[in-house]
Amino acid sequence: MSALKAIRQIDYTIIFARDMPSMRRFYEQVMGFPIIRELGPDWVEFGVGSNTLTLTRHGLMFNDAATPNGALSLQLAFRVAPAQVAECAAALETAGIKLTLPLTDQSWGHRTIFFRDPDGNVIEIYAEI
Repeated sequence: MSALKAIRQIDYTIIFARDMPSMRRFYEQVMGFPIIRELGPDWVEFGVGSNTLTLTRHGLMFNDAATPNGALSLQLAFRVAPAQVAECAAALETAGIKLTLPLTDQSWGHRTIFFRDPDGNVIEIYAEI
């Protein structure tokens, strides 16, 4: 058996932000994720349930070119209870966030909303229905 089969979950996700101040403000103030650790202005970790979502800038550890503006690089999906999807949509709209796709009950059994963070990453809030 491969040792890789012991992997059971994603522990943390790192987003290489193009606009670090805007991304930090979005995940801290709009999404309301608590900061659990900060290693300076170019590394901030947010608690999301039992996982960590980290923002950093390009070049801190890896020096690859940044994803060009307008190029989709990732999608994050956050699960909530069914009634909370509409509540999240209302909270986002109150915060001035435009939904990319409105509240929809999808044929695959999810109630979803989609929007984008300041770097253009797709964010989904969903519930199983």
